Amino acid sequence: MISDQLAEILGNKIIAYLITAAIPLFLFLVPYALYAVYAERKVSAFMQDRIGPNRVGPKGLLQTIADILKLIQKEDIIPKSADKPIFVMAPYVVFMGTFAAFAAIPFSSVFIGSNINLGVFYIMAVSSFSVIGILMAGWAGNNKYSLYGAMRSVAQIVSYEVPALLAIVSAVMVIGTLNLNEISEMQTARFWNWWIFGGPLQGIQKFLLIVPMLVAFVIFFVASLAEVNRTPFDIPEAESELVAGFHTEYTGMKFAIFFLAEYGNMFVVSAISTAIFFGGWQSPFGYLGNSFSIPLLVPIEQVFWFLFKSLSLVLVQMWLRWTLPRLRVDQLMAVCWKYLTPYAFVNLVLIGIISLI
Repeated sequence: MISDQLAEILGNKIIAYLITAAIPLFLFLVPYALYAVYAERKVSAFMQDRIGPNRVGPKGLLQTIADILKLIQKEDIIPKSADKPIFVMAPYVVFMGTFAAFAAIPFSSVFIGSNINLGVFYIMAVSSFSVIGILMAGWAGNNKYSLYGAMRSVAQIVSYEVPALLAIVSAVMVIGTLNLNEISEMQTARFWNWWIFGGPLQGIQKFLLIVPMLVAFVIFFVASLAEVNRTPFDIPEAESELVAGFHTEYTGMKFAIFFLAEYGNMFVVSAISTAIFFGGWQSPFGYLGNSFSIPLLVPIEQVFWFLFKSLSLVLVQMWLRWTLPRLRVDQLMAVCWKYLTPYAFVNLVLIGIISLI
C-alpha cells in the first residue's frame, strides 16, 4: 500500500517496490534467521539442561554473527561429478520461493508488499519453488544421500500440501476472501473476534464454528511442520541416516542460504496462521495510538503484534523439535493420508454445512 503511493510519486513501480518492500523485507529476513538459529540453540539447551552458546558476545548473542562470518570466508566447493549449473542455482531457487512468499504477508494495515486479492493462493503457489530447488540440489550433487533426502522431501511436501490447503479452504469458505490484509481487518482488535474463536460472526453460527476452525488451524499447523521439514517430519535431513540430506555436498554461503530459506519458511507458515486464525496485525487489547490520539503509532503497534504472534508460533516449532521423536517414512505418510487428509476433508464439509445455516 505504501509501495503504490510511492510508485505514483516516482512514476516507476519497480523502484518503488524495491525501496518499500523488497529491501526492507530482506533486511528483516537476514537478522531474523540469524537470531532464530540462536533462539533454537538456546531453547534446545534449556530443554536439555545445558547452557547453549555463551562465548561470543554477552550470553552468546553474537555467536550466530560469528558463524555467518565464518561461512562467508569458507571455500565454495563444488564436487567434480556434480552438475555445476544446477548445483549452483539450487540454493537460490529455494531462497527465491521463500522470499517471494513475503510479498503478500500483511505486517500492518499499511505495510504489505503487494495487497493482492489472491494472497493466500499466491503464497502457497510460490512456496512450491522451494520443492524444485530441493530436488535440484539433491540431483545435482551426484550423491546418493543427497538424492534420497531430496526425494523424501519432495514426496513429503507435495503430500502435506493437500491437508494444508484443505484446512485453508475450510477457513476461506467462512471468511469469504483470500486477501490476507482483508482477513486481518475483519477480525477487529478484540481477541474473541479472531477466526480461531469463530471470527466476528454472531450467535449460533459463531458458536458452531469454534471447534471446526480450531481443527482447521491444528491441521494446517501440523501440515506446515512437514512442509518446512521440521521435527517430527525432518526425514529429508535425518542426520543419523542421510548425513545432511539434500544439502550434504554444499559448503560456505550456499549451505547458509538453505538455512536462511528454512527459517524463512518457518516464519511464512507462522505468518499465514497468524493472519488467518489469530487476528493478523490486530492487537488483542486495542491500540495505544488511538487512546493517546497518535495515529502514526498504530501501524508500529500493528507490526509489533504481527511479529509477536508469528514469532511465538516459530518458537512452538522449535519447542516441538526438541520434544518429539522423528517419524519413520511409513509413519509420516500414514499421518498425512490416513489421518490429516480425511479429517481435513470432513472438517471442510462440516464448515460448509455450518456456513449454510
